[in-house]
Amino acid sequence: MLLISDANILIDMAEGGVLEPMFRLPDTFAAPDVLFAEELSDRHPELPDLGLQLITLHGDGIIEAFRLKQLVTGRDAPSQNDLFALALARQENCPLLTGDRRLRTVTTEHHPEIEVRGTLWLMERMKGSRLITAWDAALAYGRMKRSGSRLPWPEVERQLRVWGVTMANPRESRTG
Repeated sequence: MLLISDANILIDMAEGGVLEPMFRLPDTFAAPDVLFAEELSDRHPELPDLGLQLITLHGDGIIEAFRLKQLVTGRDAPSQNDLFALALARQENCPLLTGDRRLRTVTTEHHPEIEVRGTLWLMERMKGSRLITAWDAALAYGRMKRSGSRLPWPEVERQLRVWGVTMANPRESRTG
């Protein structure tokens, strides 16, 4: 399955140290080429080598991203590059990966046909595919939190508790 990502997800995965397992999932990860060039290429030039596909947004998608930018303004407005990711998910008719609350809201309100997923879903997929353990997930979430990630931390703790670990004590794993 093709999954279009915003920068937020890729940064969270990099900060958590779980980029390599993410790219071993049986999915194709992609991002708008302009988003990569403007937001990721300096700090994460390795992403294309790991498997991130860079896709060019076509004219209709660019128009849609700018239309949404005019509709949603102020504090509720996602960045232009985030809107490019939404438009690319629409162009490619595939799910959008985002950790940005504003982008999630705009997608739900203006393009409810687009499935939206985030970091917790990716971690669940990696654990379910045995690419990471519960302990690995707890350590990764801890690194994400220390780096300033704005994940829904109560939901993260719930997910980890189901797996038998906590960020405070990942070694207490019951399920591995």
